[in-house]
Amino acid sequence: MNDPIGDMLTRIRNGQMRGKSTVETPASKLRAWVLDVLSDEGYIRGYEKKDGKDGHPAFEISLKYYEGAPVIREVKRVSKPGRRVYLGANDLPSVRQGLGVSIVSTSKGVMSDANARAANIGGEVLCTVF
Repeated sequence: MNDPIGDMLTRIRNGQMRGKSTVETPASKLRAWVLDVLSDEGYIRGYEKKDGKDGHPAFEISLKYYEGAPVIREVKRVSKPGRRVYLGANDLPSVRQGLGVSIVSTSKGVMSDANARAANIGGEVLCTVF
């Protein structure tokens, strides 16, 4: 697998299109940090670590719905393995006039764009969520 974050976001997107309550993805530290941001921002109910079907550790992500519609309307991968996107604190994009969130990998950890601007640090823009 070349793009583990892109794979996880696609699993979440596909699970919500099918109306699933949970989806499973292989576990890693970076995925856990991204899931922490999604959980803190209220886009997913949460996640827990468990053993996957093949015996390897996996995360079971509890998806969130509001009045039958998925909370995550749109999720896009910005920085890809073939093209990394690094931005400074002043250049971080505002997603849908601040209604959405960008997830940024900084030297202080993975955080939302608002937290990165408040800390005045930039980094690699992993994805945008609305």
